[in-house]
Amino acid sequence: MAEETGQAAEAASHAAEAAAHGVDIFPIIILLAAAVIAVPLFKRVGLGSVLGYLAAGLVIGPFGIGLFDDPETIIQVAELGVVMFLFIIGLEMQPSRLWSMRGEIFGIGLTQVGLCMLMLWTVGLSLGYSVEASLISGTGFVLTSTAIVMQMLRERRQLNQPPGRRIVSILLLEDLAIVPLLAMVAFLAPGGEETTLGARLVSVLIGLAAIGGLIIAGRYLLDPLFRLLARADAREVMTAAALLVVLGAAYAMQLAGLSMAMGAFLAGVLLSESTFRHQLEADVEPFRGLLLGLFFLGVGMALNLGIIADNLGLIAISVVGFMVLKLIGIYVVARLYRASHPEAVERAVLMAQGGEFAFVLYATATSAGILGPTENALLTAIIIISMALTPLMIILHDRYAPKREAAESMEGVEVADGLTGSVLLIGFGRFGQIASQPLLNQGVEVSIIETDTEMIQAAETFGLKVYYGDGCRLDILHAAGAAEAQLIIYAADDREGAIKVTELVRAEFPMTPVLVRSFDREHAIEVAHAGADWQVRELFYSALQAGGEALRRLGFDEDTVADSVADCERRDAERTQTELVGGLYAGAGYVRGNMPGRGSDNTPGDADPA
Repeated sequence: MAEETGQAAEAASHAAEAAAHGVDIFPIIILLAAAVIAVPLFKRVGLGSVLGYLAAGLVIGPFGIGLFDDPETIIQVAELGVVMFLFIIGLEMQPSRLWSMRGEIFGIGLTQVGLCMLMLWTVGLSLGYSVEASLISGTGFVLTSTAIVMQMLRERRQLNQPPGRRIVSILLLEDLAIVPLLAMVAFLAPGGEETTLGARLVSVLIGLAAIGGLIIAGRYLLDPLFRLLARADAREVMTAAALLVVLGAAYAMQLAGLSMAMGAFLAGVLLSESTFRHQLEADVEPFRGLLLGLFFLGVGMALNLGIIADNLGLIAISVVGFMVLKLIGIYVVARLYRASHPEAVERAVLMAQGGEFAFVLYATATSAGILGPTENALLTAIIIISMALTPLMIILHDRYAPKREAAESMEGVEVADGLTGSVLLIGFGRFGQIASQPLLNQGVEVSIIETDTEMIQAAETFGLKVYYGDGCRLDILHAAGAAEAQLIIYAADDREGAIKVTELVRAEFPMTPVLVRSFDREHAIEVAHAGADWQVRELFYSALQAGGEALRRLGFDEDTVADSVADCERRDAERTQTELVGGLYAGAGYVRGNMPGRGSDNTPGDADPA
């Protein structure tokens, strides 16, 4: 203990000396060093980055070696990482897509929050707390950590997968729930029942007015603003404007009693259809990652080991009770909405912890007299412990869940950087491998990027150099040489990725042709509307060849086979052009039918829809 005190004193001496000569950067150095040391170490042993940040914060915080004594200030600043994370998620959520998720947001999300509130209410009651305190403590734990879950989803590459989108929908509902939950605190507070209905309506109207004002500003002001700044050709001004939009929207929502994260998310949604959205995402991304890591460091610092030691039994019972009941509630709701058993289990494990918004709820309840300072400290410790346990639970889930995928190894894998190929090929699965061969056969220099490390390692054994990189990210496209490439081929097995990369290339490299692998007719139309110069359905030509071979084996001569295949290809092209204008079923008449009484010529209307 004496040694720790000496270290803390020495650190304080360094800080005082630095402050005497100018800006004190020693705390910044300590924070960065803690992250740089802990995170790679924890990831190497398979414990993940989140647990690394939390452990590093605990070590350097007031209950570790004591280099910091005010973790709350750090958490408040670092919450901007969560805010920027929600802004980036919003950029990927066009209003039409968000509208299509309304059932998941207000269906799954509302059901999960309501059921878990009722279940977790019983924990406090069983421990002898008042009805009001039990309700607030349980409700706080219902609010999942957006920071942890989003980080875990990103590390597991599930953000754009259907299970990941459903989790994001629930998190959005929980963000919306902050306002009524804070109103509930005011109502449950001593004398709160005297609050008039008019006062409550005013607070609701203020929140709605803030949302409406943000939507109007985003619709009519933001895109013209960024167009004006783009003409100035000053990259740093665009970055400053992006940060201004994020922080301004977050602050406006906070003033209206809503969460900052919700404001940032709405700003992202409003800019999701802007031509500048990919540039904004690239500008904000570095700040998001750094501040999110700082947030986890602050949470680790805030873990009060003294409180835990004095109330070990109570905290252990509460953590287990809250997490088990929440696990059950999430699983039941997931199954109720027809999620598969594996998806329901994974969702429950990911979302079983309490979240950062609980800190706000508990602090408000303490100020209102519902919770005492000791209860607030206990609940805060319970939330932080549950957050720290989440990465461990995910590790156990991945280890023992059926059909667990092997962990990826980066051995021998190089990250795309400074590539200069004439052609940039994104994706090197079954499609990309074949597409590369005619180009390589003619000596064309092809830069290839892929996210599957096993595929990258396997390609090297065949004499093919493939680099690691996600083509859906603007910074990776630049590093892979997209700006210098004569053309770009998207060959990855990812429907949404094909559309995103096409939009990204059209916005950032408008003179570069982009050739895209599509999956079916509907996806081909979507890719074409996104701006692809050429697209091909992955099974189209192989299916035509199979049909032609069938004709040969039935005895048709070679000229007839060739004419039939060529006619089918022509009709398909005409059908596609018709559907680009009129929709998926507009070209149904180009399909050859086999129903009695239907014609077989190419006159639209003579064939069944396909």
